Amino acid sequence: MRALTTCFAAATLLVTASPALAQNQSTGERVLRGVLQGLLGPEEAPEQEEVQPEVQQPQPVPEAPPVVLTPAQHMQQVLASPHRAEDAPRDRYRHPAETLDFFRVEPGMTVADFMPATGWYTRVLVPYLSNEGTYIGVDPWLNSKFGGYWDTYRETPTRLPSQVAQWVPQGGARVLGVITDNVPEELQGTIDRFLIFREVHNMRRFGWFHEVAMTARSMLKDDGLLGVVQHRARRNAPVDETFGDKGYQQEEDVIALFELHGFEFVGSSPVNNNRADPSDFEVGVWALPPNFVGTPESDEDRRAYLRAIGESDRMTLLFRKRR
Repeated sequence: MRALTTCFAAATLLVTASPALAQNQSTGERVLRGVLQGLLGPEEAPEQEEVQPEVQQPQPVPEAPPVVLTPAQHMQQVLASPHRAEDAPRDRYRHPAETLDFFRVEPGMTVADFMPATGWYTRVLVPYLSNEGTYIGVDPWLNSKFGGYWDTYRETPTRLPSQVAQWVPQGGARVLGVITDNVPEELQGTIDRFLIFREVHNMRRFGWFHEVAMTARSMLKDDGLLGVVQHRARRNAPVDETFGDKGYQQEEDVIALFELHGFEFVGSSPVNNNRADPSDFEVGVWALPPNFVGTPESDEDRRAYLRAIGESDRMTLLFRKRR
């Protein structure tokens, strides 16, 4: 410590004793600082506070409002869905959007569909009714004399839900299956619409009309509606053509039958009319597309004629459950 003090004094004396250094104060300070650094080591720079860069907080991205489709837009989306690729060519004859609009079917409803068969309308209704809706396939009770093709209508409560899962892979409405002679009590008086597409002729020729009409009445709410699409007979058709074996029905007969079973006629729509259909085929309505019954594939001219007609002339009727 004494040596350090002595060195410091010597350096000071050197600076002050030299006239040149004394005249140049800044040079003297540098000399003095150099001596001190030699003895004490380099002078440490004062610590500076580290400045953290300002972090930009991410701004929340506002959520886009959900897209709400109108029923008509939703229907067009359903009709354009890939799961209907094989069904879509029939839209020009069956007019599903206009028909269901006339029947006042809306997403979220509970709708019964009598005899879904191969599921053409099922593939429209299940996605259209959406997750909030319920689709109920209703099949007739069949005795043992009905076999072969009719076996596809059996075991509906267990068969239909798994079948629809294959038909409509994207899902939609809850799916139930019932038989007319065993409708669960919890479904009585709960449905909004009961629909019958091209099955009145079968209801009549097989003796199912009363049972199906009563099933519809029991399932429908008090303000529920029943919609019917049915092949129409020509105006002056013989009575024997209109009992059901050929598919044809007189419009006034269908209206009268439902009125007798507790339904009020609301109105009709021309949406499925086809005046090009003569409605007089010997084999019945099945002579026309898509069946071409009685016309071999080799008869291209005949098939071209039938395609030009299109599908059958059809009545489209709406009824209300009468209290």
